[in-house]
Amino acid sequence: MTIRVVVADDQELVRSGFAMILDAQEDIEVVAEVGDGAAAVEAVARQAPDVALLDIRMPVLDGIEACRAISARSACRTVMLTTFDSDEYVYEALHAGASGFLLKDVRRDDLVHAVRVVAAGESLLAPSVARRLIEEYTAATARPSVRALSAGRLEVLTARERETLLHLGRGLSNAEIAAALVVSEHTVKSHVGNVLAKLGLRDRIQAVICAYETGLIAAGTGAGAATAAGAPSGVSPSGE
Repeated sequence: MTIRVVVADDQELVRSGFAMILDAQEDIEVVAEVGDGAAAVEAVARQAPDVALLDIRMPVLDGIEACRAISARSACRTVMLTTFDSDEYVYEALHAGASGFLLKDVRRDDLVHAVRVVAAGESLLAPSVARRLIEEYTAATARPSVRALSAGRLEVLTARERETLLHLGRGLSNAEIAAALVVSEHTVKSHVGNVLAKLGLRDRIQAVICAYETGLIAAGTGAGAATAAGAPSGVSPSGE
């Protein structure tokens, strides 16, 4: 199956470079190249791609607002691209519906890997903007009263599902969660699916945010982001 991609960046050389790299892959087709966020939203509506690569800073409509519109109106998954390693950008992009976040100096192979991972329904962050940034951001901005209110969201989960969310928040893969809970990976997949469905979360990255925002994991206590075996060093997957 061919992965259809829209590339949106206001810098023509960057946009063309990413498009050339992706188009060179047998399983990837770039169906549109655009220079602003509004054009990206229109291209997604017109071409119905699987993945949209969106620059954070674009004219007319910035990447975050374009991501929010795309996520609300289509099944297209988005990967944010930026030269800015900023907590705020990561947090805003993930809440807007992004499934991934990469810096523009990403290696060629890692860019291709990112598109394939996101198209497969998983999520990823560049290592330098991984969960530690979400942790730092929530630690700096979350108020106890807000945490207490948010924690009520977890009442719909069973005890085992709460454990699963805890491990998701710590960045564990399905195999690692299975080992921790002494269950099969198939059972873990079922638990993960239940957690996402009950809490209305789109993917595992949003589960990480939820674990911190509800206080299930206190900022500063989480383990470092786990990197799945076999994943390239340029990305930190949050998928299976």
